[in-house]
Amino acid sequence: MRVFNIRSGVAAAAILFATQIAANLDPIVIKVSVYLARASEKEDILSSTRVPNSFTKPMEQNFSSKEWHTSVSIMLRFIRSLFSSQVSSEDFSSNGTISGDNKYTDPLADEKGCTRDIPLLQELQTNTIRVYAVDPSKDHTACMNMLQDAGIYVIADLGEPLTSINRDNPQWNLEIYARYTSVVDAFQKYTNLLGFFAGNEVSNAPNNTEASAFVKAAVRDVKKYISDKKYRPIGVGYATNDDDTRTNLANYFNCGPPEDSIDFWGYNIYSWCGDSSLKDSHYADRTEEFSSYNVPAFFAEYGCITVRPRKFSEVPALFGSSMTPVWSGGILYMYFQEANDYGLVTLGSDDKATKLPDFTAYSKQIVSVKPTGVASASYSPSNSAQACPSIGKTWEAVEKLPPSPNEAICSCMVQNLTCIAKSDLSDEDIKTQFDFICDPAQGDNCGAIDADPKTGVYGAYSMCKAVERLSKAFDTYYQDQVAHNPQNTSPCDFKGAASKQKPELPSSCQAAVSQAGPAGTGVITSAPSGTGTGSGSSSTTSSKKSAGSVVVPSFGFGFLQLAAYVAAAVLTGAGMILL
Repeated sequence: MRVFNIRSGVAAAAILFATQIAANLDPIVIKVSVYLARASEKEDILSSTRVPNSFTKPMEQNFSSKEWHTSVSIMLRFIRSLFSSQVSSEDFSSNGTISGDNKYTDPLADEKGCTRDIPLLQELQTNTIRVYAVDPSKDHTACMNMLQDAGIYVIADLGEPLTSINRDNPQWNLEIYARYTSVVDAFQKYTNLLGFFAGNEVSNAPNNTEASAFVKAAVRDVKKYISDKKYRPIGVGYATNDDDTRTNLANYFNCGPPEDSIDFWGYNIYSWCGDSSLKDSHYADRTEEFSSYNVPAFFAEYGCITVRPRKFSEVPALFGSSMTPVWSGGILYMYFQEANDYGLVTLGSDDKATKLPDFTAYSKQIVSVKPTGVASASYSPSNSAQACPSIGKTWEAVEKLPPSPNEAICSCMVQNLTCIAKSDLSDEDIKTQFDFICDPAQGDNCGAIDADPKTGVYGAYSMCKAVERLSKAFDTYYQDQVAHNPQNTSPCDFKGAASKQKPELPSSCQAAVSQAGPAGTGVITSAPSGTGTGSGSSSTTSSKKSAGSVVVPSFGFGFLQLAAYVAAAVLTGAGMILL
């Protein structure tokens, strides 16, 4: 993982690229564990990676006729901040905790920037870009059309700086669900949208692996949302860092029912420095470890700079015969020059991009590689999903996932309360009240809103909005005080943060509220219809873990943080079939 500042971060990578470009790019679908675009009856599978025999039915899609050619491209990111000055890496942590202004610029809504950068991406044979933060309320048509005309696909991350899953206080709730699905709604219509990332480096150490349960729940629910909305098949994946959690993370996101697991896997690795080798860089070890993986895997970041000038000697290895049977290429870090000195181009005061020596060095390597694929008719997958990791010192998340956000369930819950939080509370007010009401010294008030991936114990309302969760905790405290502490004459005050209402329970809510139970720790199986998914389950018991004091989790995208981040990658090898 590498942290970079906010002005303009871009990563470069390589992916199989078609030399002939159609007016409308064929949508990319996942055929078992490969990305596949079909040209009439002619298909190129750019990997011999095997996939489970049980996953035999591909996600079908209509395609226009097109001849296939394979060459190499890179995936680059281009980012522009709303800040006029740069923000150093010390201003935010690797999972998105930030200081100061948290605004970001959506690069796919910047037509001028796209006009400037896309020709350079083409020069590096780009066919896919990754965007780490987009504004779904903005118009992306101009940039997406320019990218399509250039033969370039897009992988979009679903979060933004203040609305994503934070490893320090992970949650999967209605606020984050609404953000993620709004990005899906905004980009699903573009046929050059390849897929979505539900997170990047959210868990990066054994003591925060429980956060992965919330990311995997996001994967599950976004996949279901895409299906329920009857959008075309679009993959949802995750990108991880290179540390001791790598194996458990890869297994966890791949284990269990396919509807709950990732469709592709990104791996951030910086172990090849200078003139290294497959052995010394541990590329060979990582390739062996992922040889049995049953979804497309690629390097989501690479490009060590401890040896300068960079020669990019890892590129021929990554796209050579030793690695392409397993890996779908990789994303080179990074495109724009910043203080960390990883860039391929620099932006001047006139906003023009000037090539740096690394641009030329990388270009020479990437245009020379000749990865080979396998014909669809010869593709005989046999790999199966991984087993889930066991709970222990190095892993803290059970297979059972948090419940799916469902707005109707949360609305039913709030209507049935007597003591509720005021709707105009600030984030800081809500944080303060959570700290008080969920303190065990105040009683067991937060079981209904608690979530504990270590045990698989999830309150029925743990997925609700922050103010709704606070209302449930307030009411639990209130009911206990009324029953057992008549000396408390204002049990629904909380220093003016709460008010009383007359509880109501519409007939459509009765089953769900009854199943949750008075404590809110039951399993809801008869959810009323709503804007949420309505799937998933909660636990029958409660835990003592705090409901959390962070109202809206911070950005969990590793080296991105603060800004819209666009990465360009070459996804070759293990099942990435790109035009």
